[in-house]
Amino acid sequence: MLGQSESQLGDEGSVEITGLSHSSAAVKEGDLFFAIPGARVHGAMFALDAKNRGARAILTDKAGDHFDVGLPKLVVGDPRRMAGVLSAWFYEEPLRDMFSVGVTGTNGKTTTTTLLQQLWTGARRTAGLIGTVETRIGEIIQESKRTTPESSELQRLASQMRSKGVTHFVMEVSSHALTLERVRGSHFSSVAFTNLTQDHLDFHRTMDEYYQAKARLFTFEFAEKAFINIDNTYGQRLANETELPVLRLSGNDTSADWYFQSFHIEDEGMTVSIRGVGGVLIEGFLPLHGDFNLDNALMAIALAFDSGLDPVEISSLLPSLVGAQGRLEPVNAGQDFLAFVDYAHSPDAVMRVLTTCRALTNGRLIAVLGCGGDRDPSKRILMGRALHSLSDISVFTSDNPRSENPVEILREMTSGLDITNPSQIIVDRGSAIHYAISCASPKDLVVILGKGHEVGQEISGEIFSFDDRKVLRQAIENRS
Repeated sequence: MLGQSESQLGDEGSVEITGLSHSSAAVKEGDLFFAIPGARVHGAMFALDAKNRGARAILTDKAGDHFDVGLPKLVVGDPRRMAGVLSAWFYEEPLRDMFSVGVTGTNGKTTTTTLLQQLWTGARRTAGLIGTVETRIGEIIQESKRTTPESSELQRLASQMRSKGVTHFVMEVSSHALTLERVRGSHFSSVAFTNLTQDHLDFHRTMDEYYQAKARLFTFEFAEKAFINIDNTYGQRLANETELPVLRLSGNDTSADWYFQSFHIEDEGMTVSIRGVGGVLIEGFLPLHGDFNLDNALMAIALAFDSGLDPVEISSLLPSLVGAQGRLEPVNAGQDFLAFVDYAHSPDAVMRVLTTCRALTNGRLIAVLGCGGDRDPSKRILMGRALHSLSDISVFTSDNPRSENPVEILREMTSGLDITNPSQIIVDRGSAIHYAISCASPKDLVVILGKGHEVGQEISGEIFSFDDRKVLRQAIENRS
């Protein structure tokens, strides 16, 4: 029973609530509907739809109170925050009943959480994951709709995991989710910070605002301890400012709690030697490429050890690890050159992936990249410069133009660049990928950047089926 005072619900008295929902389309009989202001419209505009689907009451703010559909209403000053608190209460705080980890940062969240979930599964722990690519409940896999779900969905999923016997849980926590209170009411065993570089400034406006959004997670309200990569200035700042006990991670700083004692790059990956708290040593072959994956693996390994996994067991599991979908994911159709797809869509990520790709080939580096529409425009020229300077053949194309003109996005992306043949500007992404493959010679490397695991392309409000991996494979096969 969810009872409220007369000042909040008038003469309605108590209302029995059997579920919670942020989306009117997902409302089931007996739900409390969270009518929350959105980026474009107020959720209360969908209150009648929610009522018709069986909602019994509405949580909203003063603006939403004007939409009267004949249901009891709980009117609060900050409905997003209250929705988080109520969701955690309704589902009896499921994160507290598991070893739970929240991972945030500009880059590396998906790979870090994926590697940690694989380590737990390999060590015969029943593991759950919520992230950009997928949601896993033990062996059950669902496609994710967003990096971090709304609080009602997050707590419902965590509750479902608990009931299915999940003992170890990890999730990606985006800066949007922190700002929009999606994790309010959640409490993690540990939280982790990977890095912070320019991204999402269309939403946060400044880098400091972006940092402060991430820093919200690193308080006792949300966690017991923090794992922070200190190889970037924001990580150093966070390690000094957080109130949580901190374990510091670094690629080469031997004063850190976790660091690489050594690593050797090989054709199929890297042989690593890692030192951890108390002098623990973890060694083995890691079948991943790139400095950024060293960072991701180090974080996942440190968190796995903290969760109770034995160092010897972790070492034995390293060769079985695979990267996340769309993260430097190889595409092999029998070609005599290397081909990868990667999700890099920020200046720093583009630079790091291209630097890694350069080290993997003795031939030319051919790269395809676009910038998303309706997103931070200031990063477009930075991404364009990175592509132009770090690849031998640069192919500028569309990403998800959304409501913007793709030609205008490309104009901003290539402003001031001297683009000469064989580098090209090709608006159609499919054509750009086919062109890149037509340029490839033996021992070259082709990488398609920006969309990674995505299976759609949003143009003028419509989502068209488009998977870089499938288009890349088709281009290779058509060339054969």
